[in-house]
Amino acid sequence: MEGIETHAEGILTLPGSVIAIGAFDGVHQGHQAVIREAVKRAKILGVPSLIYTFDPPPRFYFQGVRILTTVEEKLVLLDKLGVDHVVIARFDEFYTMRPPIDFIEDLKKFSPIEIIVGSDFRFGGNREGDIQLLEQYFQIRVNQPVCCSKGKVISSTRIRKLILTGNIQESLSLLGRLSGS
Repeated sequence: MEGIETHAEGILTLPGSVIAIGAFDGVHQGHQAVIREAVKRAKILGVPSLIYTFDPPPRFYFQGVRILTTVEEKLVLLDKLGVDHVVIARFDEFYTMRPPIDFIEDLKKFSPIEIIVGSDFRFGGNREGDIQLLEQYFQIRVNQPVCCSKGKVISSTRIRKLILTGNIQESLSLLGRLSGS
């Protein structure tokens, strides 16, 4: 990986950025749309793109679901998408109890011009933080879910179900890992 820089939480500061926040487990086609948007907006605005993600993914921590991509695989995929920086927050018991304002203070270190999140984004202890709270501090873009050619939303949960039922071809298609997809 040449262009991407990886950082532990709390280390990096930036004079400006466009941030996409999410677990991005699988870096599936829906995630890729969010990440491409962040990279595109960052280039337009003349600042670095930053992905803020978690290890392990929150659904793994809380529900023990299958992890679709290791951190190493995720970084390779993010690098291919042209991301400048990745911050990997350790998602553990301490992290789950943090007040939402702590997360906001962390984001301020990156001087975000825009932050891109999914429509169901929540953060902080007991998921108390939401998009409306983020909008009090930052310019937010809410990414709408991406659908496949069948009109169904592409999600990591859906991909896990496809893998469990042995539908590997469709799961690879939604992950964007088939040639021509």
